[in-house]
Amino acid sequence: MAKLPEQTLTTIFYLQRRLVELIDEAKATEFGIFERFGENEATLPELDQMQSSVERLRMPYSRLHTLALGIAEYQPLAPDAMLNLLAQTIQQTEALIGAVEASISETKQNWNLP
Repeated sequence: MAKLPEQTLTTIFYLQRRLVELIDEAKATEFGIFERFGENEATLPELDQMQSSVERLRMPYSRLHTLALGIAEYQPLAPDAMLNLLAQTIQQTEALIGAVEASISETKQNWNLP
């Protein structure tokens, strides 16, 4: 049976939730900078960085979704390559979340945003 362990499913859903929360936070930060300071030479790098963060967060969300569904549909066993890709995606996503959290925090600090 191609059933993922409970802990793996919990991890996938937790990571997807964090990705959505960070996308929201990056977009809110981008909007806050734009609203308060506009789009100019000083703000453009930060605005671009927030947009880039959103793009970087979308990809693992989609990959986690696709892999989890794909594994669930395999019977009787999911291919090892697919399971390995899921494990690798989880690791990469955890690292990305930490990096983007730091980037958003630094941006907010630089522009005195809440």
